[in-house]
Amino acid sequence: MKLTELYAALEAFSPKSLSDEYCKKYDGYDNSGILVDCGAPVRGVLFALDLSAAALDAAERAGANVVVTHHPAVYAKIGNILCTDPQGKNLQRAIRGGISVISMHLNFDCAAGGIDEWLMRAAGGRDGEILEPLSSPGCGYGRVYDLAPASAEEVSRRAAKALGARRVWCFGGENTVRRAASFCGAGGSEGDVRRAAAADADCILSADIKHHVIVMALEYGMSVIQFTHYASENYGFRKIYENVRERLGAESSYFSDERLL
Repeated sequence: MKLTELYAALEAFSPKSLSDEYCKKYDGYDNSGILVDCGAPVRGVLFALDLSAAALDAAERAGANVVVTHHPAVYAKIGNILCTDPQGKNLQRAIRGGISVISMHLNFDCAAGGIDEWLMRAAGGRDGEILEPLSSPGCGYGRVYDLAPASAEEVSRRAAKALGARRVWCFGGENTVRRAASFCGAGGSEGDVRRAAAADADCILSADIKHHVIVMALEYGMSVIQFTHYASENYGFRKIYENVRERLGAESSYFSDERLL
């Protein structure tokens, strides 16, 4: 099996065109696709949120010569690849070991059945309204949805259990939540809070939320539930893996970095 054939199987679930459309429509940036091609047929595939040393250890143990990440192994432009730099060290290790890398970032976030949708489902939501929609039905980023009335603390406990999250911060935990908005990964910007408030959400769930944004949400009367970036996305990325693994045409496995949950 060629690397391009594996990539085509992944794109059948969520094409890079979703990332391209999101970046153009919402002034985003991404670097998804085949990022390292070592030229060998695919022997085995490891899914991991990041191209970390621990993920490469897992790939080597599994005999996988392709790692599919969510976060791009190369995100911004780089001017050098140094053995003293963690990113450079991991890229060198992958190439020396003949391990190719495919990264599926914003397209996996925005897909119908993608990472952002699975965060909503972990919170107990269904059939949410997409706050930053794309042209394909069910695709986009940020979702707002109704919940059975419960305290923010109860919502945070339920979502943390589904996500396997070990760390959760809940602000305004005593408030009753009837309608929530969630943004996987580094959501929770000022604009996200305003969109959530305009959609009558009384709680926001995300990660990497800055202090002033938390204050802003509380001033709007919303509770805030914050997970680690990893926990907010690893659950959905694994769900995608479970969905596509039978179509990959190669042995595959999944790696979770327990340190980051």
